[in-house]
Amino acid sequence: MILGNLSHRDFKEPVDVIIHEQEIAKVVPTRKADEQPQIYFDNAIVFPGLINSHDHLDFTLFPNLGNRTYANYREWAGFIHQHYQKEINEVLSIPKYIRTQWGICKNLLCGVTTVVNHGDPLTVGDTPINVVQPVNNLHSVGFEKQWKLKLNHPLRRKHPYVIHIGEGVDDVAYHEINQLLNWNLLNKKLIGVHGVSMTLEQASRFSALVWCPVSNQYMFNATANIHELKNHTPILFGTDSTLTAHWNIWEHLRAARATAQLQDEELFDALTTTAARIWKLNCGNIAAGGVADLVVAHGKTAGSFYSNFYALEPDDILLVICKGQIRLFDEDLLDSLNQFILPENFSAIHVNGKMKYVAGNLPALLNQIASYHHDVTFPVTAAQPLYHGQSC
Repeated sequence: MILGNLSHRDFKEPVDVIIHEQEIAKVVPTRKADEQPQIYFDNAIVFPGLINSHDHLDFTLFPNLGNRTYANYREWAGFIHQHYQKEINEVLSIPKYIRTQWGICKNLLCGVTTVVNHGDPLTVGDTPINVVQPVNNLHSVGFEKQWKLKLNHPLRRKHPYVIHIGEGVDDVAYHEINQLLNWNLLNKKLIGVHGVSMTLEQASRFSALVWCPVSNQYMFNATANIHELKNHTPILFGTDSTLTAHWNIWEHLRAARATAQLQDEELFDALTTTAARIWKLNCGNIAAGGVADLVVAHGKTAGSFYSNFYALEPDDILLVICKGQIRLFDEDLLDSLNQFILPENFSAIHVNGKMKYVAGNLPALLNQIASYHHDVTFPVTAAQPLYHGQSC
């Protein structure tokens, strides 16, 4: 498969991306008119499939819960269970596997090809994108039972320990970080999530920090001091669940960009190359030999690559490829892609009025969810496919 005439952040001129099976074979300057690639784009950008380094896949059907700012995550959790138990029970009435499938789909719709799930291991089945579930997941110092014993398990050294930490603006959140570090008796690798109250010295003792600015602002009206922390530990990017944040990762990215704590390139790397390095994945970059996880999207401005990238919405996404397989495409590409897909393996949806085709049967999943909880709202609706034949 050859994807042609694409704007790439590392090239001044348009490029063709050549894919062979699951890998990227070449990235070359766009060919002349008499050597047209198989799929030719006009005014489009290409970038690695995004890596969402923190999500709770079974918690992505919740509405935002909470109506004020809180000192720390413990206070927020106590508040929502006291005031929103009905809303919580309604979502939890939906089977976990079904909730998880929607969590995977909402990431795909945004151009995420790898998502790191936090929490107990989930049954995910045959997924259209990569789901990373670190073996050593700890929720937090406050809520993880026997976290000290789990952290110091002598045989669990292969994977880093991923934990919510510094999740708040008060002394409780700050001291939890010291408590975690002091009890890390075997010097296990730690990946922190949130780090709102984290100091520079504390950051230097973590293998990475996952920044979730929208969730932090929602709960605490504050976020981590990423501008300085980035000099002491690698920064990754995550959305957290819809309990405290928007479903759309592009809203998160614009909010993060508005803080000016990371330069455009640094924020992009937090979603791609840096995340791939920390999670030890062969993706996050569009280069020969890498896994073919990539996204093509409509360029919205005449400006730079980053101006286009950070202006994107899910309806701007034209094509998502994961491990060399097409997982989502825009209606305008249907004829061009016929030789590469079986249309009956895709279902049609509308995203902000634009028709997309998604691998699997997303309309059926939406109906399943609605059968358990009628009041759930979705950012997509089922559509009538343009092709004739079996509808997924």
